[in-house]
Amino acid sequence: MQYVTRRTVKRVAWGVGVAAAMFAGLGTVAALWENPLFTRMTPTGGFEIALLFLLSALLGLYVGLPQAECGKRTAGTGGIIGFLGIACPVCNKILMLLFGSALLIEYYEPVRLYLALGGVVLVAVAIWLKLTGRGCAETGAPVSGVTSP
Repeated sequence: MQYVTRRTVKRVAWGVGVAAAMFAGLGTVAALWENPLFTRMTPTGGFEIALLFLLSALLGLYVGLPQAECGKRTAGTGGIIGFLGIACPVCNKILMLLFGSALLIEYYEPVRLYLALGGVVLVAVAIWLKLTGRGCAETGAPVSGVTSP
């Protein structure tokens, strides 16, 4: 019984740690608050910090759930898409090289909110996949995190 409790506490602590690190790290890189490392070139719309908090909390929950291979790609994709939705489009060098500043400001900036929401939805779907065990049948990964001998 004590073993289960330690594992549960360890998983919860790991999930909280991941959520806190994601919030602080991604928020700093996206320059959602003033920091000496990064400067944001476009103003925030007000939704970025709330969506970053939601995205970080959901990713922390995903990490804190019992180990299974279900939804791993979905969670990763949701995290990347969510970050692209909250980040400054002009500051993102890869997007800038691919599309140029005029295209980013005119077409990408208006849909950033929806992109961030899409990332949050994908992480929520990954949590649902991990909880229900859907998608695990193909790989044979256990849902409970305990492997059979």
